[in-house]
Amino acid sequence: MEFSTAADELYGVVPEEFVATRTRLAREARAEGDAALARRIGGLRRPTLSAWAVNLLSRSAAGDLRGLLDVGARMREAWGSGGGLGDLERQRARLVAALLRRAGELAAEAGRPLRDQAVREVEDTLQAATVDEEVAAEVREGRLPQPRSHTGFVPAGFALAPEPRPEEKKAPPPERKAERPKVTRTSAARARRAETLARRADEAERALADRTERADAARRAADDASAEVGRLRHELERATAERDSAARRAERAEQARARAEEAAREARKAAKEARRAAERDAAHR
Repeated sequence: MEFSTAADELYGVVPEEFVATRTRLAREARAEGDAALARRIGGLRRPTLSAWAVNLLSRSAAGDLRGLLDVGARMREAWGSGGGLGDLERQRARLVAALLRRAGELAAEAGRPLRDQAVREVEDTLQAATVDEEVAAEVREGRLPQPRSHTGFVPAGFALAPEPRPEEKKAPPPERKAERPKVTRTSAARARRAETLARRADEAERALADRTERADAARRAADDASAEVGRLRHELERATAERDSAARRAERAEQARARAEEAAREARKAAKEARRAAERDAAHR
């Protein structure tokens, strides 16, 4: 068994079957003597409904998904060079809409229809895949445990250079010297505020990642506990059946003992009567 094969199988099942499938695959890996692989499989996280729907697209709509990711790569190139984005934005919107419809159809066919929140999360993930290269790789792989999102439309490190509007192409009128300090102070204040907001956004992202990881760990623990409860329930049922069977055997043995005791008592009584009759015959001689 290889990890990629096991992971592909695991993230291809519906979320409700994830834990049982993960347990089975980890057990098979241990049976093959590969404890490290069993631990890796056991550490895989159960996907949310929206993440599962995106994973479905990577398997059942790979062509359309590849088209969207290719558009995303071209958009990132355009962001880096300051090129126009109009046509690419329209292509992205069309492909995202088509993939959303397809995800809804695939999920409904599997008996897990998507509600509004899940649809929004699928859309956010597809949008993020066009912006963030790492998210694009995750979506392409088809093993997402959680939906993805992006705080903006421009990746970090790139500056979007908007095309000037017609009125902006004209040379601006010269500014009066008295107004220059005010403009500079305002720009500096805005820059400081932008930096502060960016730091806060980074802190919020880190906090979200930490809480997400804790929630995932708690979910895994709950899944494992549920599996253990199922195992213990099975053991209890088997032990109860064995107890009942042993009780029935003991009852039958007790009944047999009682019959044997009665037979022995009757035999002793008959032997006693026979001795008395023999004694009487001897006395008459």
